Amino acid sequence: MEKTEEEEQKSSSLFPLQAASAASLASSSNVPQWLSNTSFTTELSVVNDAVSSLYNLTAAQSEDDEPRQQQATPKPSSYDLLQSSESDDGGRDSKREAKKHKKRKRRRYSEEEASAANDYASRKSGVGAWATRGSKPSVKDYYFDSRGDRDNLAFGCLYRMDVARYKLGNSAKLFQPGFQALYWWNKMGSILDRDGDLDVLDSKLKTGGRYWSAKHSVLERHKNLKRIRIVAHEKSKIVIPGDFIPLSEIQTSPVDVIDGSSLGTSTSEESWEDEVLRKTREFNKMLREHPHDEKIWLSFADFQDRIASMQPQKGARLQTLEKKISILEKATELNPENEELLLCLMKAYQSRDSTDVFIGRWEKILLQHSGSYMLWKEFLHVVQGEFSRFKVSDMRKLYVHAIQALSAACSKQYRQVHQTAKSPTSDPAVIELELGLVDIFLSLCRFEWQAGYQELATALFQAEIEYGLLCPCLFLSEQSKQRLFEHFWNGDGARVGEEGALGWSTWLEKEEESRQQVMREETVDENDKGGWTGWSEPLSKQKEINLEKTSINLENVADNDVDVEDLEDKLETKDTEQEEDTEALMKMLGIDVNAEANNEVKDTSIWTRWSEEESSRDCNQWMPFHTKSVGPSHMDESPDRQLDEQLLGVILFEDVSEYLFSLSSGEARISLLFHFIDFFGGKIPEWMCTNNSSWTEKILSLEAVPDFLSEKLRRVNDVLTKTQTSSCGFSLEVLLGNAHDASRRIDMMKFLRNAILLCLTAFPRNHILEEAVLVAEDMFLTKMNSCSCSVTPCRGLAKGLLKNDRQDLLLCGVYARREAIFGNIDHARRVFDMALSSIESLPADLQLNAPLIYFWYAETELSNSSGNSSESLKRAIHILSCLGSGVSYNPFKCQPSSLQLLRAHQGFKERIRMLRTTWARGIINDSSTALICSAALFEELTTGWVAAVEVLDHAFSMVLPEKRSQSHQLEFLFNYYLRILQKHHKQTRLSKFLESISLGLQIYPSSPELFTALVEISHLYTVPTKLRSILDDFSNKKPSVMVWLFAVSYELIRGGSQHRIHGLFERALSNDRLRHSVLLWRCYIAYEIDIASNPSAARRVFFRAIHACPWSKKLWLDGFLKLKSVLSAKEMSDLQEVMRDKELNVRTDIYEILLQDDVGP
Repeated sequence: MEKTEEEEQKSSSLFPLQAASAASLASSSNVPQWLSNTSFTTELSVVNDAVSSLYNLTAAQSEDDEPRQQQATPKPSSYDLLQSSESDDGGRDSKREAKKHKKRKRRRYSEEEASAANDYASRKSGVGAWATRGSKPSVKDYYFDSRGDRDNLAFGCLYRMDVARYKLGNSAKLFQPGFQALYWWNKMGSILDRDGDLDVLDSKLKTGGRYWSAKHSVLERHKNLKRIRIVAHEKSKIVIPGDFIPLSEIQTSPVDVIDGSSLGTSTSEESWEDEVLRKTREFNKMLREHPHDEKIWLSFADFQDRIASMQPQKGARLQTLEKKISILEKATELNPENEELLLCLMKAYQSRDSTDVFIGRWEKILLQHSGSYMLWKEFLHVVQGEFSRFKVSDMRKLYVHAIQALSAACSKQYRQVHQTAKSPTSDPAVIELELGLVDIFLSLCRFEWQAGYQELATALFQAEIEYGLLCPCLFLSEQSKQRLFEHFWNGDGARVGEEGALGWSTWLEKEEESRQQVMREETVDENDKGGWTGWSEPLSKQKEINLEKTSINLENVADNDVDVEDLEDKLETKDTEQEEDTEALMKMLGIDVNAEANNEVKDTSIWTRWSEEESSRDCNQWMPFHTKSVGPSHMDESPDRQLDEQLLGVILFEDVSEYLFSLSSGEARISLLFHFIDFFGGKIPEWMCTNNSSWTEKILSLEAVPDFLSEKLRRVNDVLTKTQTSSCGFSLEVLLGNAHDASRRIDMMKFLRNAILLCLTAFPRNHILEEAVLVAEDMFLTKMNSCSCSVTPCRGLAKGLLKNDRQDLLLCGVYARREAIFGNIDHARRVFDMALSSIESLPADLQLNAPLIYFWYAETELSNSSGNSSESLKRAIHILSCLGSGVSYNPFKCQPSSLQLLRAHQGFKERIRMLRTTWARGIINDSSTALICSAALFEELTTGWVAAVEVLDHAFSMVLPEKRSQSHQLEFLFNYYLRILQKHHKQTRLSKFLESISLGLQIYPSSPELFTALVEISHLYTVPTKLRSILDDFSNKKPSVMVWLFAVSYELIRGGSQHRIHGLFERALSNDRLRHSVLLWRCYIAYEIDIASNPSAARRVFFRAIHACPWSKKLWLDGFLKLKSVLSAKEMSDLQEVMRDKELNVRTDIYEILLQDDVGP
């Protein structure tokens, strides 16, 4: 009988109702069999002691597990009451003691939580409970924050109950068969996971089981920790970066992964040290096989950075840096002409060497590679951003060296190509060098402008356009050409952009004509003098006369020397008297000249007025003066001051002569002119890809928000404010607004109008220049307000240009579009119809531009359309059907027939098929792009937007992927593709749209059009967190000023969290490249002052800003204008002294402001 009971006791399980037989239930014992199970008869204290001794757990955990065990035990329907045994009484006593212990523990835990004693994960003092928490705490209180970790700063760390459970270890053991292995894995995991349930833990136990805790951080970073690595057996022929993890397409089970029995893959465990050794061996092997592959060298150098990030000791990181430098030195030794390797090596040197040593290394590199545009550009960036070494005069010398070195490299390449009987103007190497030379020159002009020398920047543009684009067609050496240009510059002739300017070539021709005319008049006068001229004096007599004259002259010179000395004494006496009178006057005004500079001005408001006056003069004084035009004329008030300003505005030939260079390629010449228009605020169509280095430099060097970016940010602002009940947001334009810009822009439009009209003689029939000059004329005549005039202001100028060239087809299209913008749609239609009707009579080369006119006409009609059934929509279909079918254009009379639409559909297909061969070779122009857009627009109007998208997808498939990233025509085509998707966003899947934008941003990461579309659509269909994650993702992968501006603008308009905006600014400015963006620093300072209302933080940001961008005068003046509440007068005086030491152009003396106060009423 005893043996039977022992067997039944062994066969009993944790859940006996499922395993017990009917015989066991019918036992003769007085106690039911299920109460005899060991899980109910075992003393709880024994279990607690065992678990505590094994895993070092507290009694609170076992007590918390007790209710779970009781809930897991099924309750029978009915049973007889039994007499209490001694063991049952003991169980009840233990339960009562457990309840008392739990109450005491809860009381003690709540008191410790309020005081936050000895618990780094608890709430800080003074921080209240959650809003939904009741006054009476329960056993477990879990709260979920749908807005994210908004209280991280309040708690000082991640709140313990907001963090997911985490267990670290070898996940491969989870896949071992058997429940027992999994059970023991969970038990072993609890050794690391000491938290259990933190609400019932004893306060003496320190939490250390979260993934963010110190214990797990140390374990994760330990170099001996083994990790699972999946290895593919088949070696790939393509060199894959070390941090790329390929995903296998074959579905494998976890057991196969562990055993390595899956097809094509195997697994292995390796620690961080094993990975370092393995990758080092692989890199060494690849470099022995491919020593001239720059990607392998760069990947090996990047791997050293990853190694350094895993080393906590500074000495180990320095050793890794030395290893990286030795790797790159070996790479440059084997590949001495590779610029990417040289730039990477110089960046590594910058992390190790001092500033002087680092600049010396740069100078040695540039002596060996003097013709490299990339190296010169990077070197200028480095020196310009060094606050301790920065001076304007030193930077000018470096720019002189750079321009002369690149100009010599261009001339050398030109001669080499010319000797091979090829056209140097079309050679890719010559074009690339000259475009780089133009970019360096543009950087010089930006530098001079931002340092306060606006007159010099304008004069540099004037001189280079005259010297490089409007020069006479003479075969002269560079020295002879400069001597001839000096005659023009020092003369009284008008320069480009000024009224009456003719250009250097035309001016020289007129000068030659006038000189020859004067010579002819003198010859005629000499011929008119006839007859006897008298006897000539003998030679001896002439010598005597000359000696007498010489002696008289010497006596006069001696007398003159005495007179000059007397005159100098008188002038010195007069100057001394004037100085004494000035000092006496200033003493009468209360100004002590002998006082120290720091003690002169003690009122910060005077420095604020000084900065306002300085900003006003910077805006007004940007045009240089001629030497002969400086004088006392036209000076009604304060002539001395105006004369001084004019003298400072005179730019001599010596100031610009060292920066002049000649250009031979058409691409570099037109690029210089387009940059000139853009520099002075002109509006021109898209002519440059946003991936171009010139575009990147332009965005990085911005000091204020330009017009093209203001339009995009205004669109974003309109979309975001529509859904907000109250307008609590701000915009970047409001933060950086400048009242002086409007008046200066009007004068600049007149200057641009004159300059472009003159340059059209050198670049005839260029529709980009023609549109720019018409827009400048409109903006000048309407005083920068296009809505103030119903009649097109540029109509007279456009008609005058068409009179000079009636075959300029694109000029007609540009002019018609300007008429439509001002609401004159009927006049625009007449101009378009006239242009399209005359296409067949034009030469064949001009007929190639017909698709542009058709596309512009159709878009103009659609912009005037009010609905699908309107007349404008039918007109657009008629225009596009004429282009597609290839028939002669006739003005619109009725809607096209179905047969005409079918012919147009087939015609577009055929013409696109003919473009395949040219596009595959990379020959893409504006006309072919307009044809693709016209075909897509025709399909959208007749078939649907899906057919239009298919046309554009087919067009993209005709181009090689590497060609898309450098073509502005293909970027325009992609923007047009997104506009179609955005127009039909209600019928488009959101995933399709986001996928297209993501693809576009990978190709064009600095495109403002793509970021505008992303914010507009994501705001309508996604939550803000999703949009923020997308922007953060792109800012981490490909950081640019553009992505940060849109991210900050989004938060400002929505009134986002200050912590989020601070984080955006700090992450942006921590980038080595973006920390030199003046625009980002100015936005940060304005945000701290105007929105965050934290002047002390703005003061700290300001000093960081001028240290990173010491050349920006506007940034320095922001400190005087916006930080007057936190900067003392002494600090402002010191700032001005530093500005003078850095040789920034300071136009206003502080004494002028003081005299205004004393002299004024």
